[in-house]
Amino acid sequence: MDKLHYFTNSISPLPLPEKFTYPFHYTPHPLCVAAAEEVQLYLAARKEWQEELRKGKMFGVLVVRTGEGKVGYLAAFSGILAGRNRHAYFVPPVYDVQEPDGFFRIEEEQISAINKQIEELQGDARYRNCKQRLADETILAGQVLDEMREQMKAAKEERDRLRSTAMQASVETRGRTSLLIRESQFQKAELKRQKQYWKNFLASLQAEIEVYETEIERLRTERKTRSAALQQWLFKQFRMLNARGEERDLCDLFKDTVQKMPPAGAGECAAPKLLQYAYRNGWQPLAMAEFWWGDSPKNEIRRHGYYYPACKGKCEPILKHMLQGLQVEENPLETDVHRDTELEIVYEDEWLLVVNKPAGMLSVPGKSDVDSIYQRVRRMYPEATGPMIVHRLDMATSGLMLIAKTKEVHQSLQAQFKDRKVCKQYVAWLDGIVEEEEGYIELPLRPDPEDRPRQVVDMVHGKPAGTLYDVLHYNSGRTLISFLPIEGRTHQLRVHSAHPLGLNTPIVGDELYGKKADRLYLHAEYLGFVHPVSDVYMEVEKESGFDDL
Repeated sequence: MDKLHYFTNSISPLPLPEKFTYPFHYTPHPLCVAAAEEVQLYLAARKEWQEELRKGKMFGVLVVRTGEGKVGYLAAFSGILAGRNRHAYFVPPVYDVQEPDGFFRIEEEQISAINKQIEELQGDARYRNCKQRLADETILAGQVLDEMREQMKAAKEERDRLRSTAMQASVETRGRTSLLIRESQFQKAELKRQKQYWKNFLASLQAEIEVYETEIERLRTERKTRSAALQQWLFKQFRMLNARGEERDLCDLFKDTVQKMPPAGAGECAAPKLLQYAYRNGWQPLAMAEFWWGDSPKNEIRRHGYYYPACKGKCEPILKHMLQGLQVEENPLETDVHRDTELEIVYEDEWLLVVNKPAGMLSVPGKSDVDSIYQRVRRMYPEATGPMIVHRLDMATSGLMLIAKTKEVHQSLQAQFKDRKVCKQYVAWLDGIVEEEEGYIELPLRPDPEDRPRQVVDMVHGKPAGTLYDVLHYNSGRTLISFLPIEGRTHQLRVHSAHPLGLNTPIVGDELYGKKADRLYLHAEYLGFVHPVSDVYMEVEKESGFDDL
């Protein structure tokens, strides 16, 4: 089949993987790297795609074994490429929404027709004129009625003045008062008539407007109903297979998630496409990898040619089902590598302690039964009160963590963190050369709801995040750097390092924003804080141990 490609170069020296790739944390298998390199050569040769490819797109490869025992690979792209979701070199979509005579296209055209009707009604000259007249006449009505009220107010003040001198008033003055009273009665009646006139007039304009707006609202409701029904129908067409031959649609796969419904674009990423095509043809999946090709998006961090884990928001429920029946690598985050590691205590007194968290150890318990700093210190100090953990480090980050032994000390230290009175300093190796030897990075951050725990830069909705940095030295094309975060957001140093608007140089070993290595080379080496009991300013340091990477 033209979708199954055999390797151009011999792969006999490369061993087959023992287990299938765990898609959310992996090092690309050499066979996947070889396949990806061939796909990249193919992409480079497609001159007509280069402008679009420069904008950036995720591609994937799946190494498979056929029923005859031959090993080859499949290639796929996420979403649409060059305006189409079908290309000869790549596997087809799970469901083709672009089928010209298909239900989706027909219904989509109907919804587009409704959009056009709404736009025509909103742009209708008579409707726009009525709305403008209503706005203008409403202002005029207010001015006319306000002027009449001012006249009535002035007349009342004159009557009150005349009444105050009624005992000495002449016949002429009393006649003037009588005249003002009749004038007041006339003004009240005229104000009432004017109110009714303007009420009726404005109501007639409003009624004419409502003819349009009622129809616009009806069309909007129809559009919303049809769009929701179409989206539901579409999700049910994505019937995803697994290695056992079981089939489940997207609505079923996402019903137990927090969002309950599949997000837009679910099932259209490279990984589900690849597995679906392999299962349809009876081929055994051996290994998989996804790589980014082109420029990075504005908010996310993607680097040209780098491999990335599957996104969790769209793909986790799908792949959890599709991988059933395969022998899959263990999730490295659920491997308790530090169960027997002795926890190093850098400083301790009767009120608090500072520990050196190893890279790869959780700060607090996760979903799996993996040891964490919290569990360790809770076992070490069973008499301690309060939450103990004052702040956290990423699982992949090593370094100093402050632990409180009492509830009161915990509250005091947390207040210092909240008020940014705690000084935290980190050291990291960056995978490239940072030209400016010192500086300040300010890029607001927020979580990526479709791919947690990944963070994105968002100039509008992100929370402020500032980082001071100081280059320490260079070695073999890499930069050893010191960081002083001001806010301390999740993944702040990792994003500020990797983002094009930051240092544009990811931390070595950062598999989320850069390239995986034996570890993330980020270490919290210094803490400065005021001791909650002695009121003495404390400074605790622990060197990283990777100065000569």
